Amino acid sequence: MAGLFDKQAEDYLDGRPDYPPHWYSMLAALTPHHSLAWDVGTGNGQAALGVAEHYEQVIATDVSKAQLKCATPHPRVKYLHTPLSLPDDEIVRLIGGEGSVDLVTVALAVHWFDLPTFYPLVTRLLRKPGGVFVVWGYHIPTVSPTIDPLMKRFLHTTLPFWNEKIQLAFDGYKTLPFPFESVGLGCEGQPVSLDIPKKISFDRFLRMLRSWSLIATAKDQGIDLLSEEVVKEFETAWGGPQVIASVTYKGFMLAGKVKL
Repeated sequence: MAGLFDKQAEDYLDGRPDYPPHWYSMLAALTPHHSLAWDVGTGNGQAALGVAEHYEQVIATDVSKAQLKCATPHPRVKYLHTPLSLPDDEIVRLIGGEGSVDLVTVALAVHWFDLPTFYPLVTRLLRKPGGVFVVWGYHIPTVSPTIDPLMKRFLHTTLPFWNEKIQLAFDGYKTLPFPFESVGLGCEGQPVSLDIPKKISFDRFLRMLRSWSLIATAKDQGIDLLSEEVVKEFETAWGGPQVIASVTYKGFMLAGKVKL
C-alpha cells in the first residue's frame, strides 16, 4: 500500500469522516489496561486522536511520509514513519516491546496489509492476556435518491482502476482472514455493523472521492475520473455547493484477542 495515498494526502485529511466518540469508549472498555495503544496505518491520525482520549500513549505509524505530514499533533500521540523495509524486530522495539500493547487499531487500512506478516506482529505486541486487536472500515455513504444512483454509476467507471485488495473492504471485511478470538465485537466472517452519521458539504463529499487511491491511479494513466462534467453532475444532484446533506457511512468492525 506504500504510496497509494501520498498524492491525495490533503484530500484524505479533509474528505474522510472521523469516527463517533462512543466507538473509542466501547473499545477502551474491552481492555483492562490503558497504558499503550498502537494505531497502524494511521494516515493523518484520525483514529489515533480518538484512541488517545482513553490511553496514556498512542504510537501511530504509517508507511506514508506524506500522510504523516498531515497528521494532527496530540500530546499523547507519537507519530512514526515505518517504511516497508523496516524489520519486524525493529517495529516491536519502537512500539514498546513484546506484550506491551493494550489496544491495536487499524482504521480502513488492514485490507492493504501483508496479513501473514502483520498478524504475527500484532500477536507479539499485544498484552497477553488483556490486549485487544480491532479493525474497521466503512462503505461509501448513502446520501439521497438523487446522489446514490449517480454514485453507483460512477463506481462502475472506477472498477478498472481498483487495486484487488480493496475487495476485502467492498465485502465489509466478511472475507477478511481474522484468526483472533472474539471479544464480543464481531468474529471472522461476521463483522458487526455500525453507522457513521454525518452532515457534510458538497466540497467535503468531493474531497472524499478525490481521496480514493484509484483517482490518482487513473490520472497516472491519463484518465480523469472526476472530470469537470462528472463533478458538475454530482453538484447539480446534490442541490448546489451550499447545501449541507445528512449522510450515513455504513461501518463494519472486527475485534479479537490472541488465542492462548
